[in-house]
Amino acid sequence: MYRIADVQVVDPRDGSVTAHQDVRVADGRIAGISATTGPDGDPTTADGRGRFAVPGFVDMHAHPLNLGDPGPELGLMLAFGITGYRQMSGTADLLRRRGGSASTDRVPALLATPGAVLTPLNAGKPDTAVAEVRRQARDGADFIKAALITPEVYFAVQAEADRLGIPVVGHLPAGVDVRAASDAGFRSIEHVGPGLGVLTGCSCHEEHLRAATPSSPIKAPPFRIPFADRVAEKVLAKIVVNPAQLTGPATLRAVRDAIDSFDEDKARELARRFAANGTWNCPTLIRVKAQQLCDAPEFAADPDLRYATAKERAAWTAAATAFRRKFDGSERAVFAEQFALQSRVVRILDEEGAPLLAGSDAVGAAWVVAGASLHDEFDLLADAGLSPLRVLQTATTNPARFLGREDDAGTVEAGKEADLVLLDDDPTASVANLRAVSAVVRGGRFHDTAALTALKERATGR
Repeated sequence: MYRIADVQVVDPRDGSVTAHQDVRVADGRIAGISATTGPDGDPTTADGRGRFAVPGFVDMHAHPLNLGDPGPELGLMLAFGITGYRQMSGTADLLRRRGGSASTDRVPALLATPGAVLTPLNAGKPDTAVAEVRRQARDGADFIKAALITPEVYFAVQAEADRLGIPVVGHLPAGVDVRAASDAGFRSIEHVGPGLGVLTGCSCHEEHLRAATPSSPIKAPPFRIPFADRVAEKVLAKIVVNPAQLTGPATLRAVRDAIDSFDEDKARELARRFAANGTWNCPTLIRVKAQQLCDAPEFAADPDLRYATAKERAAWTAAATAFRRKFDGSERAVFAEQFALQSRVVRILDEEGAPLLAGSDAVGAAWVVAGASLHDEFDLLADAGLSPLRVLQTATTNPARFLGREDDAGTVEAGKEADLVLLDDDPTASVANLRAVSAVVRGGRFHDTAALTALKERATGR
């Protein structure tokens, strides 16, 4: 057992701060919290004076396990205060290995993972999609992730997933009625769509835009092909660096129409529908911005790029060059307006009570650095209009609620898991203070500033 002495405990539920508290940790749990007796020189005491204790951050959209060696990226995530994550792409092998491995206190906890992402290669028709859902449920997937499937396939998937008691999350299928998907039980919408996505449901030209939405760039084969999941992984890996690069003139015209026909009353009605249906949104604004403003100088100048590999930096620079080469100034301006409108929609979702989750989409996406990108997401959520407390909730209490882990996580209370972040400044006063991570507790293990710096240095210069 050890204690963190004289710390200020932040309750993300209401933003209250209780000063001068001792937090005792034992066996990976918070053993108790009481008024401080002050630092006493005991080596089992961590000095918390001037620090603010919050629950560990959860990145609700991440892909570290896509890597052959995710160790450096997982270390970076921990160094930036991330103690848990939702892996947003899986495999049958990952599900088998996850079932036989124990959690560790040296990396963030894997809180949920799907099997293979649904694409036309493994879910091109309703019957093959239903069979895939059954396989993944049998293998222990926590959820089904949809991507690039048709509306017909989506509704078949949703019906079978409901029967099996497993949630469906991911990309809104091209051409689907977002209200119908919400009513059907779509659990969380990623990337504000992606593409036109949620914006379609906020337009007074909604039906026209649904019809104009392009189909998947991956075509369904006439029969199930061997190793379809591996093929899909390779294809998606190329696409995800910057999906905006695939945008054609017709799609850009549709984006322009969505911007010009935006109806705030419809947007607010949709947000209220999400709130009533329990449809969550994980906007990943940092990911959306990085693809729609791929050549913005701020990305290439980001000091956190030192944590990316040389190969990643080269690929991202090439993506920015290709983006600028393909799209002229007026076309890039449309992308910029689209991002601004998507940010506005996120604010409306928050104001109308639609639940939000913080996610980064690290790794694989251009300019999205593991760990650091979640802090970028905090800033963008604040820029969209969320208060500091609401931003904190998107990475703490909201993930606990979404994952059904409120008895174990989401607040700093006795009996809960000892996954904590110590901040040098009050996170309820400014979102910038969420960056001031001075120590992290993961599974009860205390990682001080020096240990966090070492994790960052491990990733530097690879």
